[in-house]
Amino acid sequence: MAQYHEAVGRRKESTARVRVMSGSGAFIVNEKAANVYFPRIGDLQDILRPFTAVGEEAGKYDISVKVQGGGVSGQTEAVRLGLARALQAINADWTAALRKHGLLTRDAREKERKKPGLKKARKAPTYTKR
Repeated sequence: MAQYHEAVGRRKESTARVRVMSGSGAFIVNEKAANVYFPRIGDLQDILRPFTAVGEEAGKYDISVKVQGGGVSGQTEAVRLGLARALQAINADWTAALRKHGLLTRDAREKERKKPGLKKARKAPTYTKR
């Protein structure tokens, strides 16, 4: 079994567990090829931004991802954060480059809960005088 580095990335309701190991460039997300799981144009380039930030080639590594919860954009950003953290675990010298590109920052924005007496989190029922 090959030595791997594992990291977790989260965004909104999504959680991604990312494993990176040296290999031939296979990129598997939830038992599917990454370009099949994320078919939207630009999502894959966005996910692989940590590699360009550190000047490494993604083809030198095998990437295995288990992602659950949330929607497409939340899962994309969760995988990207997990990948950046895994690369940081591989080589601590890459931390400055990853941080400079904003790839190690967890986006903490979450959905606000609905409050009683309101229609949504902040939307109040329509006011009528009579």
